[in-house]
Amino acid sequence: MTTKLPRRSLLAGLLLMGATGCAGSGAMTTASARRKAPADPWQSVRDEFDLSPAWIHMTAFLLASHPRPVREAIERLRRELDENPVDALHAREDPAPVREAAAAYMGAGAEEIALTDSTTMGLASLYLGLPLEAGDEVLTTEHDHYSTHESLRLAAERTGAVVRKIALYARGSAATATEMAGAIEAALTPATRVVAITWVHSSSGVKTPVRAIAEVVARANQGRAPGKRVVCCVDGVHGFGVEDATMADLGCDFFAAGCHKWMFGPRGTGVLWGRRELWPMLRPSIPPFGRAAYEAWLRQQPPPPTTADMMSPGGFHSFEHRWALPAAFAFHRGIGKARVAARIHALNRQCKEGLKGMGHVTLHTPLDDALSAGIVCFEVAGMTPEAVVGRLRERKIIASTSPYATSYVRVAPSLLNSEADVEAVLRAIRALA
Repeated sequence: MTTKLPRRSLLAGLLLMGATGCAGSGAMTTASARRKAPADPWQSVRDEFDLSPAWIHMTAFLLASHPRPVREAIERLRRELDENPVDALHAREDPAPVREAAAAYMGAGAEEIALTDSTTMGLASLYLGLPLEAGDEVLTTEHDHYSTHESLRLAAERTGAVVRKIALYARGSAATATEMAGAIEAALTPATRVVAITWVHSSSGVKTPVRAIAEVVARANQGRAPGKRVVCCVDGVHGFGVEDATMADLGCDFFAAGCHKWMFGPRGTGVLWGRRELWPMLRPSIPPFGRAAYEAWLRQQPPPPTTADMMSPGGFHSFEHRWALPAAFAFHRGIGKARVAARIHALNRQCKEGLKGMGHVTLHTPLDDALSAGIVCFEVAGMTPEAVVGRLRERKIIASTSPYATSYVRVAPSLLNSEADVEAVLRAIRALA
């Protein structure tokens, strides 16, 4: 499915002057370019969303509002399904266009991508599909989300493997790439078969050095037999749609992410990427509906070696959402991955620097862009996180608390926000002193 960006969209501000402030062409002078350019070139992006203007939305990373191109694609496909569901299903039963759109965004091959409904589905399919055995060790961290920890626990219960959790840092705000990669390296043992990490911790806002950790794993694999190698697996959802990185840049072996958070994709969509040569090691836990597996069943033959297509859970899904996913990738690519990353980091830097200067606030997210992404976690002295979120809500600001044993307040400046929004949030937090 091809998706065209709306005429009045991103190009008006972003491509005319660019988010980087490029001058016009020809005889246009700098002064006239400034007169013609919009005051805020990112307003055209925010205009694509139907979010209520009564609120400052600082929780876009939880569940996306659909931008106009995604909404329109979903509605068009829903009409097709409502008018003639069987023909609509048969016309689009090949998932190739969706996988190709994801691959183009991720810098991967379409044959390396399985389609899921969420990060959790991707992680569960991955970890329950790994050929773990009794005595094998899975290494993860204390900072990871429930979905990672529970998927690993369930996999260990079925196989007899052991899950071990380590700390990558003592304080999020003071975390370093060297410290985090070193913690993984020091914890590897001959029994380790899996390193399960998260790209951006929703518990602290820390961005882990995935590439450096993947290199640690690669060094550990030197000299190991194929059946004893370690695979590096990543929950990537809070970097996906934020960072300007490809799968080759990250260097990991498997990567799971939902598309309905920072990607602004249709709700209930996700991807699971893996290296082409590693898919055969996995075992599907949900019957796939791909042609190869189905034809093997029809012929009463053993299933073929596992592929990404075979790790896409079968059954019927919200097809109008899945088929509309290319519109979300086109939306991001239309703006430009580098521009998206620069914008989100700039807003988050503004927020973190403002919080850092408040005596009654403890910031838990690193200031360094290399060690953080789009989530900012902090505490306010003398107040519970829930109380802070409640007070911000009174000021028409939607924030959240982190769902962990140790909970913090979270705000997440995104493409949905302006510098003025961030300043309003900082004023409201300053007033809590």
